[in-house]
Amino acid sequence: MFPQDKGPVPQQRGLDLRPLSPPLPNLFPSQTQTLVLYDDGGPYGWLGELYGMAAGHLASHFGDWTAKPVGQYQAGDLAKYTAVIYVGSTYDQPVPVAFLDDALAATRPVIWIYDNIWQLANRSTNFVGTFGFNPWYFDTSSVAKVVYKGTNLTRYAANGGGIMLHSALDPAKATVLASAVRADGTTFPWAVRSGFLTYIGENPFAYISEQDRYVAFSDLLFDALAPSTQERHRALVRIEDVSGKFDPKDIRAIADYLSSEQVPFSIAVIPQYLDPLGAENNGIPQSIAMHEAPAMVDALKYAVSKGATLHMHGYTHQYSNVPNPYNGVSADDFEFWRAHVDPANYVILDGPIPEDSDTWAAGRIANGLAEWALCGFAPPTTWEYPHYAGSAGDSRTISTLFPTAYHRGLYFKGALTGQPDDPTKYLGQFFPYVVNDVYGFKVIPENIANYEPLPSNNNPPRPPEVIIANAKANLVVRDGFASFYFHPFYDIAMLKQIVAGIKQAGYTFVKPQDL
Repeated sequence: MFPQDKGPVPQQRGLDLRPLSPPLPNLFPSQTQTLVLYDDGGPYGWLGELYGMAAGHLASHFGDWTAKPVGQYQAGDLAKYTAVIYVGSTYDQPVPVAFLDDALAATRPVIWIYDNIWQLANRSTNFVGTFGFNPWYFDTSSVAKVVYKGTNLTRYAANGGGIMLHSALDPAKATVLASAVRADGTTFPWAVRSGFLTYIGENPFAYISEQDRYVAFSDLLFDALAPSTQERHRALVRIEDVSGKFDPKDIRAIADYLSSEQVPFSIAVIPQYLDPLGAENNGIPQSIAMHEAPAMVDALKYAVSKGATLHMHGYTHQYSNVPNPYNGVSADDFEFWRAHVDPANYVILDGPIPEDSDTWAAGRIANGLAEWALCGFAPPTTWEYPHYAGSAGDSRTISTLFPTAYHRGLYFKGALTGQPDDPTKYLGQFFPYVVNDVYGFKVIPENIANYEPLPSNNNPPRPPEVIIANAKANLVVRDGFASFYFHPFYDIAMLKQIVAGIKQAGYTFVKPQDL
């Protein structure tokens, strides 16, 4: 999850951009069609839908995708698609014989994730002889690192789900694509490929973070869906949480600096600032509509003249006149979701606000657009959820008003099955490249976090070197992004350090509207 726009901070190590070997042939050089299969059995079968959604989102970068439970697979389905991704998340869920047979005889990519690979091996009369590897058991050693393309990516060491260990691996037939590294330094395969079969030894969608092995999986999809993709690394920077409350001089200074560096940028604008409890105004409630702050309006127009794109970051970026979870103040609190801070100082997401409805969400947007017009800004086309959180219904409504979102997303049970949305069962996901999500948004990536000088809610500080390290880790994605945000009230020297480091790593900054 992504409470308070923060996440765990992994550590960057070495960097090597050697290519994988060998790439799969490009059978479908134009638009791709991906079939995503997922498990749905057992008490946690609902997780399969969420993991299927996560895989489908990544596949959407390359073309269209269809998802269904693996039990609904029919013989010959595989031949209708560019590639098939199967997310095995329920141990020993029966896999249809039709899929096992089609996968064994596949002439197009099959990506098999985690569980039930033993059913495929047992269906074959000579799996080891054909594919060159033999799944054995899940190694539950502490693994905090996965090496991919010579780059050390992180893994949540307390993840006890295990990674498949193989009893045999013939390097003449099977290629190790990435290796898991135990605490004692010994290694074993994390992902292997033989012919058209790629096997990932664990679920890459669990416990993801900015330098995580999830990034490796995101890149492996290029081999299956766009193997001729050329190396390209682009960067994005967003100036965050700008309302009429803050100093317009900071916006002008940032605009001058980024313009001088020929760095296009975006600004997340909060149209209406509210502090209903007076938390930041000596106990006196305060309201500042953006049009009531002419100096800030002028500064934002100046920033646009220097290469900025404005997008809407909620309407008030807070909820009602209650702490949610902090103090009721714009930019501090959630707007479309309820939250609280527990005794252990973690931000806990509670659920949609009581008023949540299509009408309520549309009303917030209408109010924001009205304020936008009073300021004389060009109509925005891009949306960012306050603290990334909104209901499935909110997203479906807002995506009809804004074609593009620029954030990380929450995705809920029900989106793939057509069942009612379940706000208690969800997955948080960010993306290393542009995707199209299940709610209708084209999503611009925001994937390497933000500068934070102090710890907050059990998240450590994120100095510039951490943001730059996140960017370097994401270089393993052959056509990926390094996308971060920065609050304008922080020292601009920190922004300069981050921008310089990302440029030095080999990224080129681009305009979000050009993606």
